[in-house]
Amino acid sequence: MENPPVNYKAAFAKAVDTVRDEGRYRIFRDIRRKAGAFPRATWFKDDNTEKDITVWCSNDYLGMGQNPCVVEAVKSAVDAAGTGSGGTRNISGTTRYHVQLEKELAGLHGKDAALVLTSGYVANEATLGVMSKILPGLVILSDEMNHASMISGIQRAQKAGVCEKKIFKHNDLNDLEDKLKSIPADQPKLIAFESVYSMDADIAPIEEICDLADKYGALTYIDEVHAVGMYGAHGGGVAEERGLMDRIDIIQGTLAKAYGMVGGYIAADAVIIDAVRSMASGFIFTTSIPPSTAAGALRSVKVLKQTPEKREQHQERANALKARLRAGGYDFIDGETHIVPLMVRDPLKCQAISDRLIEDFGIYAQPINYPTVPRGTERLRFTPSPFHSDVMLEELMGALDVVWAEFGLTREKVA
Repeated sequence: MENPPVNYKAAFAKAVDTVRDEGRYRIFRDIRRKAGAFPRATWFKDDNTEKDITVWCSNDYLGMGQNPCVVEAVKSAVDAAGTGSGGTRNISGTTRYHVQLEKELAGLHGKDAALVLTSGYVANEATLGVMSKILPGLVILSDEMNHASMISGIQRAQKAGVCEKKIFKHNDLNDLEDKLKSIPADQPKLIAFESVYSMDADIAPIEEICDLADKYGALTYIDEVHAVGMYGAHGGGVAEERGLMDRIDIIQGTLAKAYGMVGGYIAADAVIIDAVRSMASGFIFTTSIPPSTAAGALRSVKVLKQTPEKREQHQERANALKARLRAGGYDFIDGETHIVPLMVRDPLKCQAISDRLIEDFGIYAQPINYPTVPRGTERLRFTPSPFHSDVMLEELMGALDVVWAEFGLTREKVA
């Protein structure tokens, strides 16, 4: 008897059903942001009706994706150079806009050079992934809470050459030092970590990590994607804010969050940039970001360098939301960053609350479930911007009061 053919469609359907049953099926909201009215948007519902909403979960942290100066820079570049870049960076895809942007980013971080890639994910994956080719026998020490793109890059490094990975406990300096001690002094080492951890709203002990790197002869690699544009005198990130940029060997950032565009980059010593540029397949074999995107990012970086008040307004709004949640007895991570995770701790309730908020209150807050966060720590992740008004904050708190009671979620008693 012949074996029946593989039912491929059933296998895919089963995989999706499993995700649904676990309460972590992701719903993509069909929205269109309203230019000049950030964070207002229009939600296009499945029944073909429309609803005005307020977005509370955007990574366009400062609304720069709708900043008139940035929009004009993009339009002007399209008029001057057209749309696409025309190829990879080594085959006609390097434009004047890319060169200017890299120079600006290098200056932002006090480095010799910078390299722009197609996304922050690609920047991490490509850069970390090529390190074992450049440094045979490399040991990469990775914080256990590092982003998936960093993990992917380290896995690529392990496949590409002789490379060992050691995971240290999150922000645990003792555990990091114990692992550094176990590595021979003459073996190359790289410590990979983030500045702002976007799901738990905490910040790495950057100076102490740099001290350990100096003590044990390790390179440092920091992911500042949730900090560039928002921290430091010029928006250079937490490392700039703490006067530590010169102690970090490779700084990785994104153009897709505070700068309101798309793309990623690294900034470092010129020889490091040259080596990554020459050897990283994630850079070599992909079409570069469009010139208009590079032009918009360039303008955004320049604007945020010169407007520290935007960073001050951003922090004030984040603190205002935290104060209201604190006063209301809500279970949230009261961290030192602009990110405000409101804990639900149940995947089905998390999605249902998100549905209720957008459907009945016009408030968009996307649920964060496994595998982005550990099971049992499901949450709504709020990212207030300078444009979230007191009126919007009142609307949010009123909606949360209703929904929290409806779903039987506990709150601390506040005197």
